[in-house]
Amino acid sequence: MSEEPGRPDERDRPQPPEPGSTQPVDLGHTRPLPPSSGGSVPPPAGQAYPPPPGGPFAPEPVEAAGSHGPAPHTSASSASGQFAPEVSGPQASGSGASAAHASAPGPATAGGAGVRGTRAGSLVAAVIGGALAVALIAGVFGGLTGALVASRSAVGGSGPLPVPVPGSTARDKGSIAGIAAEALPGVVTIKVKGADSTGTGSGFVLKPEGYILTNNHVVAGAAQGGDITVEFSNGTTEPARIVGRDASYDLAVIKVGRTGLPVLPLGASSSVVVGDQVIAVGAPLGLDSTVTSGIVSALNRPVTPGGEAGDQSFINAIQTDAAINPGNSGGPLLDMSGRVIGINSAIAQVPGSGAGNGSGNIGVGFAIPSDQARKTADQLISTGKASHPVIGVMLDTTYEGNGVRIATAARGGSDPVTKGGPADKAGLKAGDVILKLDGRTILGADQFIVGIRAKSVGDTVELTVRRGGADRTVRMTLQAATD
Repeated sequence: MSEEPGRPDERDRPQPPEPGSTQPVDLGHTRPLPPSSGGSVPPPAGQAYPPPPGGPFAPEPVEAAGSHGPAPHTSASSASGQFAPEVSGPQASGSGASAAHASAPGPATAGGAGVRGTRAGSLVAAVIGGALAVALIAGVFGGLTGALVASRSAVGGSGPLPVPVPGSTARDKGSIAGIAAEALPGVVTIKVKGADSTGTGSGFVLKPEGYILTNNHVVAGAAQGGDITVEFSNGTTEPARIVGRDASYDLAVIKVGRTGLPVLPLGASSSVVVGDQVIAVGAPLGLDSTVTSGIVSALNRPVTPGGEAGDQSFINAIQTDAAINPGNSGGPLLDMSGRVIGINSAIAQVPGSGAGNGSGNIGVGFAIPSDQARKTADQLISTGKASHPVIGVMLDTTYEGNGVRIATAARGGSDPVTKGGPADKAGLKAGDVILKLDGRTILGADQFIVGIRAKSVGDTVELTVRRGGADRTVRMTLQAATD
C-alpha cells in the first residue's frame, strides 16, 4: 500500500520547511564403409587379375586365323594384361569385355585360347564389378535409409518420448526453498476496506493466540471504520480488528479469532551485517505467498515515508535489494535461519514516478528492524499505543550547515528547549548545533530524529554540541514524549 504523508506529534519533530523546499545432427555428410577383410580389391594400375590356378581357362597357344605360322604363345600374365585397363576402370560390365577384344593385338578365332582368356578376364572383372556395384548400391541405400529415418525423427517419429529421470521436491532446510516452506504458513495477506478506500498488504503471526504484526499504513484506512480480512496461506480467511497502531514507527498489531497459529520467530536485527542474505515474503500486488531474496544492502538508513492524516514515520531502516513491491508492506524480511529481522515497509522511487505512475521495485527497499518492532509490538499489545523517546528540543529545519541546529526562537507556543527535559538538564540552549549522536556524524534533521527514535525511553545518549565555535560532549537520558 502506499505510504502516508505527515509528521510526528512530539517535541523533537523538525518544523515544516517553507513551501517549495523540498542444434540436430547433420546426416548429409557420410562416407562409405571400408571393404571387409575378405572382399576383392582392384589390382594396382597396369596389372590384371590372373586366372585362378587349375581353372578351366588356362591359356593355350592360339593360331591366328589366316596366318602362315603358329601364333606366338602367350602366358597367362600376358593374356591377362590385355584386360587390366578395363578391370581397373569404374565399370566391369559387358561393355568392358568388348573393349578388351577390340584392344587385343591381332585377330583371334572363336574357339581359340584367346577367346578363353577373354572369358576368364571378363568373368573375374564381372565378379569384381558386380561386388563394387553392390557396394555402391548398398552405400546409397544405406544413406537414403539413414536420411529417411533422420527426417522422420525430426518430424517427431512414432516412438515414445524418453521417460523423465525421477526427481525430488525435498530441499535442505537452510536453503531459500526450505526456509520459505517453513515460513509461508505464518505469513498472511491483509485486505482492508475502508470508508473511501481499499487496499492489500501483508503481515505475519506474532503470537499463536491470533496476534498479527503489520504496518500501520496497511490498516490505517480502517481505523475509523472499515473491515479487515486476513487470508492465510491455505486460503482460509478470518476477520480481524486493530489492537493498536503507531504512525511514527509505522507498525500495527491486529488480531483474529483463530488460535494455535504458526508463529514466525523474531531475530535480532542488531546482529545483521551488510551482505547478509535475506528473504522477503508477502503479497506484492495482491499475489499472496510470494517469495523473493537478496542481501542486506545497508543499515541505519533514515527513512521518513509519509502517511495519511498528517502522520509521518521515522524509520532507522534496513536497506535490501530483495524485490519489494506495493502489497509487500507488513510482510517479514527473514534471515537464513528463518527468523524475522525486519518488517518490509517502504521502497525507493525514481524521482518523478509516483505510486499513481505504477512505480515498483527498483532494488532499493526498506524494512523496520526487528528490535524496534519487538518493543513497539509489546507496547501496542499491552496498552494499544507506543512510547517515543525524545530529548526535548525543537529543530530549525531551515539550517543548512553541519549537523542540526536547535531553533533560536519559540514557535507555535513551544520553546526551543523544553524546560525540565533531557536537553535542558544537560545544559543545551537555543541556537546550539548538534554535530554527533553517539559518535556518529549528523547529516540532517531526519537522520537525527530517526537516530533518537531507534532508542528506548530511559536510554542514555551522547551528543557532541557546538556553541560559539567551541565543541563539547554532553550526556542525557531519553524521556518519553508527552501527547
